[in-house]
Amino acid sequence: MRNGTNLVNVLIINIKMKPSKNKILHLPILIEQDEDNVYIVSCPVFKGCHSYGKTVDDALVNIREVIDMCMDEEKEQIHGINRFIGFREMEISVSKEAI
Repeated sequence: MRNGTNLVNVLIINIKMKPSKNKILHLPILIEQDEDNVYIVSCPVFKGCHSYGKTVDDALVNIREVIDMCMDEEKEQIHGINRFIGFREMEISVSKEAI
């Protein structure tokens, strides 16, 4: 805990996906750890693309399956995916009354 709030571990990693014709997509994956030590993963490129696992590796296997489903549903949008640039963590002071 810092300043009375729980900190969430956040990582961004790239998962290499190989859709048809061997095109490789580099997709950002957001990894958080909740209060029960479960890893929550999200791919912000696709709406509703979330999963979880007891370990980071389990969560990544699970999110890959969800990404595959999202890609099947949004095949025409794959060509217009934004290029991932980076991630920043910002620390913000919050009063104890606000929590």
